[in-house]
Amino acid sequence: MTISIWRYSHLVLAVISSLFILIASVTGAILAFEPITNQLQPYAVSGANDRSLAETLNVLQQEYDEVFTLEVDKNDFVSASVITKEGDSETFYINPITGEKLNDIIKKAPIYEFATNLHRSLFLKTTGRVLIGVVSFLLFLISVTGIQLILKRQGGIKRFFSKVVRENFDQYYHVVIGRYALIPIVIITLTGVFLSLEKFDLLPDSKISHNYPEQDAVENKLDILEFQTFQNIKLEDVSYVEFPFSDDIEDYFTVKLSDKEILVNQYTGAIVSNQKTSLVVLASYWSLILHTGQGTILWSIVLLLASLAILFFMYSGFSMTLKRRKETSIIKNKFKKDEADYIILVGSETGNTFNSAKLFYDALIAEGHSVFITALNAYSEYKNAKYITVFASTYGEGEAPTSASNFEKVFRKVQQKQTMKYAIVGFGSLMYPDYCKYAIEVDEMFQKQDNFEEHLPLFKINNQSFEAYKIWIKQWNEHTNHDLKIKFQKPQINLKKLKEFKVINKSEPNNDDSFLVQLRPQKKVKFESGDLLSLYPEADFVERQYSIGKIENDIILSIKKHEFGVCSNYFNNLKVNEIVKAQVKRNLDFHFPTDVKEVVMIANGTGIAPFLGMINENHIKTKNHLFWGGRTQDSLNIYENIIDSAFSKKNLSSFHIAYSQEQKDKIYVQDLILEHQDLLSRVLNTGGVVMICGSVAMQNRVLEVLHTITTTHLDKPLSAFENNDQLKMDCY
Repeated sequence: MTISIWRYSHLVLAVISSLFILIASVTGAILAFEPITNQLQPYAVSGANDRSLAETLNVLQQEYDEVFTLEVDKNDFVSASVITKEGDSETFYINPITGEKLNDIIKKAPIYEFATNLHRSLFLKTTGRVLIGVVSFLLFLISVTGIQLILKRQGGIKRFFSKVVRENFDQYYHVVIGRYALIPIVIITLTGVFLSLEKFDLLPDSKISHNYPEQDAVENKLDILEFQTFQNIKLEDVSYVEFPFSDDIEDYFTVKLSDKEILVNQYTGAIVSNQKTSLVVLASYWSLILHTGQGTILWSIVLLLASLAILFFMYSGFSMTLKRRKETSIIKNKFKKDEADYIILVGSETGNTFNSAKLFYDALIAEGHSVFITALNAYSEYKNAKYITVFASTYGEGEAPTSASNFEKVFRKVQQKQTMKYAIVGFGSLMYPDYCKYAIEVDEMFQKQDNFEEHLPLFKINNQSFEAYKIWIKQWNEHTNHDLKIKFQKPQINLKKLKEFKVINKSEPNNDDSFLVQLRPQKKVKFESGDLLSLYPEADFVERQYSIGKIENDIILSIKKHEFGVCSNYFNNLKVNEIVKAQVKRNLDFHFPTDVKEVVMIANGTGIAPFLGMINENHIKTKNHLFWGGRTQDSLNIYENIIDSAFSKKNLSSFHIAYSQEQKDKIYVQDLILEHQDLLSRVLNTGGVVMICGSVAMQNRVLEVLHTITTTHLDKPLSAFENNDQLKMDCY
């Protein structure tokens, strides 16, 4: 079954039952508080569960004129229906040790009464109960299809709880919360269906039928304390006791226990009939507890969270659907497919890849080219096309995304009459073993057809990286002599949230045009090395981010000046004591790990900044190794004092340098990694962490080397270690 069928099933079921699910989840969340408040009442007497039934019944008979019933509820509250010595008929909670009245039976609060009726029947009586039963089953199917979608997305059952690639808020938390909430939701729905079937007598008959043998007359009646049967029964095993209505020897004690029901002779204490509780009754008992949370605060909290999760799933699910439809339908072509010189084909699962393709489309249109954009599934003959560019994402275990599910079949049938140049851009995540697998397959399809020429080699983009996307655009411009300008939406900036930072120190640019800036927050700002400093230059108010190094509560930035760089020139022109307005954004995924024994840090150029802070803030002396790549010895000079300080404090275990322009044979940081592959394999194999910061180009080459090391030395793909949070990256 294809992923689209699972997704559409998931969506259709949700749409059909949305209103009823909304009502059920809201009322379910309200009702989850009832067992919690009941459990907090002080009517469960300590030590009562270990008391024998004989002792409890004896004190009741002594305390009251007549006893009709005794009941132990799911909160371990013991209640009795009696006639008091004053002649009043009452039912109340008792102390099973002394027999004394504790309080009247808890009355259901009006809000719980209202919520219960709405939850069970929508105030529609039988019709409403039928609807709720059906909705429970539909919600069960939604949960099952949801689990299947997560399995598809994550790449199988073994990766079910692996790290989730974050594309946006709705998608990320829909999956993350779903992994934990779907099992409780399945339990809620199945128990709801069972209770509905029970209500309509659609389950096998579970009524207990006792044998009533003739009883011989007995002259001496034993005291209830002497009943061996009752002495052997603990109160914790009792559900309900009904006293004999008269003194007739064939009028018995009826005792309901957790797994059986017995009739006991009121004169001798002998068991007259013993009937096991049926599986249907036991299932009903546990279904009620699991569905309502009666008697357990912990499970009630789980039910509350599950109900709230359902509400979130409704919001995030419909939000993702609307966003996906909007992002895949807003593109209105200015040219017909047979008029266009440039064809853009898109294979997207969530709509994000369409966004990237739309940026490329807009840039080509702005430059005056005739362009046609469509989904891979809509591939056909293009009479005047000269270039075909494919943007293809990969779903789950290397599968084609929804908008490309039929592309291979269509591609084989359609034969283009003219020769065209093609370029493939693959979108995926390094967290998965099949990184950009579908894009690789599409690239192979084009290679096998004679009337296609490769315009650019396959380009892979990890986690929708915009920086990597800009690198590909640069390559495109170089190969076509174009000057495409990618325009992206400017973020909404709340200037009131910007903080003031004073310039404490700034180095002069070295031969690489790199320099350090030291900033001090003017008010208390929480940050750590690896967080990001966001700056919004007045020239365009486009966000620029710099990775932070923290040294003695100051921010250290390493910046490379570009000739026409708005932000880098702004920083370069700053003077000591000037104020910078910016915002710190937490980057929790790139903080120095404090719970591992060894860390390897890999950087090139200005990517060393966060590591400068980490090695100087390594107060717990975690063993760590820094690998850095620069152009020449002069490139290192601005960092030497900080690195020397870390060595003197014994905060840095080793430092490895690669200079790419210091000698004839260029050495890059990935070459250093290959030289020290025993160190890297040992660190990963013993649970250590590898951190990478710098250019995307460097990141890709380092990842290739690391993958070779892990597969060769550890017999595992690199993705296995990333899923275990042993690989942290922040590249640009």
